[in-house]
Amino acid sequence: MMEKHQQEENQKMNVYKKLIDARVKLQNTALTKSGHNKFAGYKYFELGDFLPAIQEIFQQVGLLGCVTFYTDIAILTVINIDKPEEIIEFKCPMSSAALKGCHDVQNLGAVQTYLRRYLWTNVMEIVETDIVDASAGAVIQVKDTKAEDFI
Repeated sequence: MMEKHQQEENQKMNVYKKLIDARVKLQNTALTKSGHNKFAGYKYFELGDFLPAIQEIFQQVGLLGCVTFYTDIAILTVINIDKPEEIIEFKCPMSSAALKGCHDVQNLGAVQTYLRRYLWTNVMEIVETDIVDASAGAVIQVKDTKAEDFI
């Protein structure tokens, strides 16, 4: 009976309310960072560290996340499954990878994996250690971007 009541409440909520509920549920979940950057000496979240929990939470609150890759942009669309016309889009410019000893398709897979991780981190407000701070003195070059690049 309680589960049915929760489903009815979820159906009344808009996509923004569902997303904030999902974010709060995730922040109350114990996540463990399994990725380790040996060069800079910091740990980070891999997709497998949080995506299963997010999918379970999204199912509970009535959301669906879909990632789409275009030539110049990647988009993670959050959809209210009870009102599919209600969506929120999170966008990120595409990038490239040049991993040693990898074929083009493997580099494409690396880019897609990284962008999926960054998009989900953005959608769910997952807090990571600042890579610049973690690098402790390493020189990091940042590409100059404009707001128009993200629209």
